[in-house]
Amino acid sequence: MMKKNICFSLVIASVLSLTSTVGQAQIASNVHYDTNFPIISPVTNKNGMVVTEQALATQVGADILKRGGNAVDAAVAVGFALAVVLPNAGNIGGGGFMMIHDAKSGKDIALDFRELAPEKAHRDMYLDAKGNVIPESSIYSHKAIGVPGTVAGLDLALRKYGTMRLADVIAPAIRLAEQGFPITPHLASLLDAERDHLGKWPASRAIFFNNNKPLTTGEKLIQKDLAHSLKLIAEQGPKVFYEGEIAQKIVAEMQRHDGIISASDLKNYKAVERTPVRGTYRGYEIVSMPPPSSGGVHIVQMLNMLEHFPLKDQGPNSAKTLHELSEVMKLAYADRSEYLGDPDFLHVPVAGLTSKDYADFLVKKIDLTQATPSEQIKPGKPVAYESDQTTHYSIADRFGNVVATTYTLNLNFGSGIVAAGTGIVLNDEMDDFSVKPGAPNAFGLIGGAANAVGPFKRPLSSMSPTIVLKDHKPFLVTGSPGGSRIITTTLQTIINVIDFNMNVAEATVTPRIHQQWMPDQLRYEKGISADTLSILEKQGQHLRPGQVMGKTQTIQIQQDGFSGYSDPRNPDGLAAGF
Repeated sequence: MMKKNICFSLVIASVLSLTSTVGQAQIASNVHYDTNFPIISPVTNKNGMVVTEQALATQVGADILKRGGNAVDAAVAVGFALAVVLPNAGNIGGGGFMMIHDAKSGKDIALDFRELAPEKAHRDMYLDAKGNVIPESSIYSHKAIGVPGTVAGLDLALRKYGTMRLADVIAPAIRLAEQGFPITPHLASLLDAERDHLGKWPASRAIFFNNNKPLTTGEKLIQKDLAHSLKLIAEQGPKVFYEGEIAQKIVAEMQRHDGIISASDLKNYKAVERTPVRGTYRGYEIVSMPPPSSGGVHIVQMLNMLEHFPLKDQGPNSAKTLHELSEVMKLAYADRSEYLGDPDFLHVPVAGLTSKDYADFLVKKIDLTQATPSEQIKPGKPVAYESDQTTHYSIADRFGNVVATTYTLNLNFGSGIVAAGTGIVLNDEMDDFSVKPGAPNAFGLIGGAANAVGPFKRPLSSMSPTIVLKDHKPFLVTGSPGGSRIITTTLQTIINVIDFNMNVAEATVTPRIHQQWMPDQLRYEKGISADTLSILEKQGQHLRPGQVMGKTQTIQIQQDGFSGYSDPRNPDGLAAGF
């Protein structure tokens, strides 16, 4: 794809040549990917690596590393830049998670800046008088918006673990917003796919439309209001977002449209540090995000089960391997529906779910010759084993620090609502709560009382920024967008590298599968052999050709340097060092 030692100023033309069609919105069915990618080598460098879904943001991060910043400085700069150049997922109007490995202390840090339910949120707020879910109320309305956490989270990361000033790391994002950048074919396809829910709101139309039509390839996206908001944050810090001019405009937007976020909700928001979820897999240490993410817990849980199977001997995407993966995924997602939620409001049995003994118990339920119907699988009892649109980017620096960040608006362009005068696209994260026990959310995930709507709660997430350690030092940094498919995508990236000895490019382009218990469907990408699919079907797997499974951004760290690769399922991405 690209030569070694790529400089940070490279353009995305070589990435675009890898795929014959443009990408799709997370839930838009009218745009499809070609997943027949050539097997190619990763980008390599000795000084550091930045891998993101948008080449301009990658350039921003690589430039920060070149100037002497560390991985956290670059991560914060990338976070603000993606809010400009990846408006469907990058954000300051949403929230997310960041995993940091701090080389100096050897410490692993989990930063939680997930959105928060407003004080006026309540369990039945999306149900009608008969107890039925009101269509799209938790997705495309002002009541769908959670209190944003990104600005607080990025600021916390920079203050505690970075080395540069906030104004310096935001400056590139301000320039991109003021000067604009050409719309790529990929972004044009997303704007067109989401035209209906973006077009409903005057402030959104003013940014993303021209002559009442979504911007098209080659047109320049200029975001003056967003540039102004970023300047305010650069000058005044996060307080202006949560208490000052920006907060006032967000609250005014809520009041005009029956939203429920108040000035008090914004003022009281806090990003928090949490204890990472840890596990081991074939001699490697897995460090990932704890609840309210479900990702880290279930990645470790599934790896614990997969240790029972000789994946290396079976081979990648063989019928045996895919059958075992599917059955393991069912068991984990069944537990997700029952036990995962905001740990500030309930006990999440993390120790039980990630216990090797619990995995030993669960794998005994797996029939190696026949699929178990999902309706026969119930959540297990992990407590007995206790002793308790999204986008992703990965960054590694020459000092030994690494950062894995996944943050989101939820669906493409979130709620589609821009707070008038701010240029900020607002999330629709309230849909990640269980709006009604047993009712699927936009990604088809089933939830229960543990993840019910409630004031000041953080909705359950699948975001899974993950660091793999070898001999206590970073070996792999990875994660992905993709809603419910994030967890299984990240899992398969890890086993592709560890079990099948793939480089990060090979691990990325290999076709993926996804099974989330309910509905009982084994989704698969194009590229898995017809013979394999025939065997799986005979074993009782309910096969369904799937949409794209994630868009990973992955770095591998070895003694001779860094290897990075940006998933060509999003053709706008780029891996680069300096």
